[in-house]
Amino acid sequence: MKSQEQDIPMYINGRSVFTGDTQQINPPHEFNHSLGFYHKGSIKHIEDAIQAAQEARPGWNSIPWEERAAIFLKAADLLSGPYRARMNAATMLCQSKNVFQAEIDAVAELVDFYRFNVQFMTEIYSGQPENAFGTWNRLEYRPLEGFIFALTPFNFTSIAGNLPGAPALMGNTVVWKPARTQIYSASVIMEILMEAGLPEGVINLIYVDGSVAGNVVFSHPDFGGLHFTGSTEVFQSMWRTIGNNISSYKSYPRIVGETGGKDFVVAHASADPVAVATALTRGSFEYQGQKCSAASRAYISRSIWNTVKEKMVDDLRSFKMGSPEDFSNFINAVIDDKAYMKITEYIARAKKDGLEIIAGGNYNKESGYFIEPTVIVTTNPKHTIMCEEIFGPVLSVYVFDDASYDSILETVDQTSPYALTGSVFAKDRQAVITAMRKLSHAAGNFYINDKPTGAVVGQQPFGGARASGTNDKAGSILNLFRWVSPRTIKENFNPPKDYRYPFLDEE
Repeated sequence: MKSQEQDIPMYINGRSVFTGDTQQINPPHEFNHSLGFYHKGSIKHIEDAIQAAQEARPGWNSIPWEERAAIFLKAADLLSGPYRARMNAATMLCQSKNVFQAEIDAVAELVDFYRFNVQFMTEIYSGQPENAFGTWNRLEYRPLEGFIFALTPFNFTSIAGNLPGAPALMGNTVVWKPARTQIYSASVIMEILMEAGLPEGVINLIYVDGSVAGNVVFSHPDFGGLHFTGSTEVFQSMWRTIGNNISSYKSYPRIVGETGGKDFVVAHASADPVAVATALTRGSFEYQGQKCSAASRAYISRSIWNTVKEKMVDDLRSFKMGSPEDFSNFINAVIDDKAYMKITEYIARAKKDGLEIIAGGNYNKESGYFIEPTVIVTTNPKHTIMCEEIFGPVLSVYVFDDASYDSILETVDQTSPYALTGSVFAKDRQAVITAMRKLSHAAGNFYINDKPTGAVVGQQPFGGARASGTNDKAGSILNLFRWVSPRTIKENFNPPKDYRYPFLDEE
């Protein structure tokens, strides 16, 4: 795939759209190499995509649910079979994921999303009310009235496939805008869905600037819902726009979003220090820390810190960094220049502030956006690097006195506006119970003696609250409920023919 330049169109109403306004696609780890070009869209293409989605709605709504299921089940089989290598390769090249990170994301998780969502859908439809004698009550799970706007991120190909796929499975039609840096693999997802039999206009894939798309989508009276993963700032801005336009919509749009995180690891004095170090090594630096769930701040008991530090530093020294084409590289490049500049500014600030850097701290973008996995130790638990989302291979550590465990849990809870993932390490069960209680709202996905990454569809439904999103739990039945509007139907087999009730009789 690397040896062939791709000419990637948009897909509107089932047709390939080539605009001639092309943008080059480059691997983050080798940005002088061209993977090909994508065709950028305009306001007209957004309008065309919305029109296609609206025209496809009646036919897609009327298709029996099992026919919709068949399409996504076939897509899962195609993805896990003939498209597996291509999907992995696209994710490795375009998003700089090593082969393992690509496989568990672009193939395994997306296949799980499609297959589990079909199971969840059948469970939803089977949920029916009780019937009294002479009546038949039922619930009809209608798609939403209007089109869904799916806005997807660069960091997980599986999320890019699920955000338009979940609403479509439930009978909705979708306008899908992927992140610019994920277009290369998004186009492969679209090819799979089309080969699986997805009808024209059900999912329309467009490549436009976010602000341009938002202006058109959020002012349209038929806007029915937003399925989003991305930054908190963007999500809050869209929510404000939707709120300002609320009187112009036919119905209240569903707003589902998973946003940022400042995910934590807390290690009690009773924790296994080697397990803690491994959790930090994997949880902070797999995929260069560009996971919404990546461990970004750690609070380590002083009595185990030296052992944790020694193990973690040794592990980081053994990391190899470079292209995902070399399978021995654990670390690859961050996604683009904007991310590179943001992450390195945090490292530079830590150096300026005199914080202790015990691993990494170096970076280079001569041929790709490479940043060493960096561990920074601070004596101030409220320092910027402990509070703000960095979204890169930077772990901030605060070492606390063993006796301060209860109070440090309060610090963890109050330090960040986010509440996505977090974990506690302890052998002492009371320490675990205390953390569970004090951190009740600090993480939507909470882990005990495990890293805070790696949620599995159907096992650990994913999502957080506070500034981390609406916590609608992708990978569970809860998310699919958001894309239906139930209608209650009562049928009376023996309707009354006299308005008079028995109590009206004189005798």
